[in-house]
Amino acid sequence: MPKPVHPVLHALRVHPVKSMAGCTPDSAVVEPWGLAGDRRWTLIDTTGKAVTQRQQPRLALARAEPLPDGGIRLSAPGIDPLVIGVPRTDDTVVADIFGTKVESVLAGPDAHDADGTRYDVHRTLSRYLGVEVRLVHLDDPAVRRPVDPAYARPGETVSFADGFPLLVTTTASLDALNSLIAQGDHPDEGPLPMERFRPNLVVAGASPWEEDDWQRIAVGEVTFRVAKPCGRCVITTTDQRTGERGKEPLRTLGHYRRFGSQLIFGQNLVPESTGTLRVGDPVTVLE
Repeated sequence: MPKPVHPVLHALRVHPVKSMAGCTPDSAVVEPWGLAGDRRWTLIDTTGKAVTQRQQPRLALARAEPLPDGGIRLSAPGIDPLVIGVPRTDDTVVADIFGTKVESVLAGPDAHDADGTRYDVHRTLSRYLGVEVRLVHLDDPAVRRPVDPAYARPGETVSFADGFPLLVTTTASLDALNSLIAQGDHPDEGPLPMERFRPNLVVAGASPWEEDDWQRIAVGEVTFRVAKPCGRCVITTTDQRTGERGKEPLRTLGHYRRFGSQLIFGQNLVPESTGTLRVGDPVTVLE
């Protein structure tokens, strides 16, 4: 009998702007509210509500890369890469993240490309999406937005992520899901890549759906509490390379992974400590 493979950290994913494409670094720092630089920016509409791929699937085609000073390099079809700096002001605006009001800072209007040409970032992004939007930055994640009190401990906070500091998925569960999709009504839509699920941590070497039973894990030197399963939405049906939508994986998750009213893939994490994660780090189930 072959020796079981010890789970390891297969990939890291950081998404500096909520709902835009991100990057896959070899290492990342874990802060109390998530990976450093992850979802510290978001777009809001004229009412202050967060704009995501739920309303604007074209956001999948826009890409943001973190810069060392906290700024971002942003690009999209028809938009040359723009450097956007961290806003230098104490004035805040309210961002509505699924009903939670979060004080944030409006990005300065000026961005520049590699030639130094200046652009109004809000106007540029509004023109790209065809609706008026503004880009905002979460200046102080230590105090701005608490984790859902039904699952949090006192003082735990989160960035502009949907609800929890990090999301973990496993390659084995994705393989199992893709096998089910291949047997279903829309086999031509599979196999799906992991980017559809927009995780922060991807674990290899686990058994399919093993993460359902995790309560605490250690990844390298950092420990995490597993807060709750991740309920999935229409974003998972959005091809992250084209912005086009299909039926999967929600149709298959609805058949095989329905828990109450939610369709589950992945687990939400809250850090119990901080430190640096590296691809290849061992993953240990503590509870």
